[in-house]
Amino acid sequence: MVAGDLPTVASLRASTEEVLGDAAEARWICEVAFAHRPLTEILHETVTERMVAHLDAMVARRRFGEPLQYVLGEWSFRRLDLAVDRRVLIPRPETEWVAGRAIDLALEIDGDRLVVDLGTGSGAIGLAIADELPLDGTAVWLTDVDPEALEVARANLAGIGRAARNVTIAEGRWFDALPESLRADVIVSNPPYVAVGDAQLDAEVLEWEPSRALFAGPDGLDDLREIISGASSHLRRGGWLVCEIGSDQGVAVAEIARSVGLVEVSVEADPAGHDRILVARCAQ
Repeated sequence: MVAGDLPTVASLRASTEEVLGDAAEARWICEVAFAHRPLTEILHETVTERMVAHLDAMVARRRFGEPLQYVLGEWSFRRLDLAVDRRVLIPRPETEWVAGRAIDLALEIDGDRLVVDLGTGSGAIGLAIADELPLDGTAVWLTDVDPEALEVARANLAGIGRAARNVTIAEGRWFDALPESLRADVIVSNPPYVAVGDAQLDAEVLEWEPSRALFAGPDGLDDLREIISGASSHLRRGGWLVCEIGSDQGVAVAEIARSVGLVEVSVEADPAGHDRILVARCAQ
């Protein structure tokens, strides 16, 4: 780009769409590059050299194969806009249903409620819960064994406003991160549940997203076994466990839950009709 010959937003959007071959991606990338201003309001404005450089860098990353969400540095999850990068998984629509199920169960609690999000990553589930539950009488714990993931979660915590006061972030492996005396009304988790060597895993996911947040042993159930087995020791009587699972794991996780004494065990489908959520209850 020759200095003094800077283009308009409209021309850059058009050229970006041509290069990427995707109108939606071009719009998202341009909006981030142009200071998050709606493109319809600035189409005829001239951009700065800094904006052009930012856009060029983002387009290059996307063409190299980096996921759009990481290129943008942010992605929406329920009512939140979350910062995301290669330290954490990209928030997915099916996980929004997991968060929603946990929110529904937490809303049924009379009086104060305590919710734990195990393996929070970007903070997506736990922060959405804190954002959507009543401000008074709510406490939410976010845990992760990875300190880099918790850096992202802490950055996202600032974006939920007053509800941030209800959130505690703790580092540690699953229940080890929690005080021994803590008993939750709802424990929710989107743990690793992909089997090592799974040939169906998308190549972009395998190359870019953190493997420690994806893989859980030869059958993908190692972490789910640990969480399900330990849940009763960290739930109040009658408290609920909600876990995201793989689409082929429903029968296996339900059997694990029943074998450790959890009751009212069910496996619920996502909008695509795939098994996605284990819901089970600690005995009264």
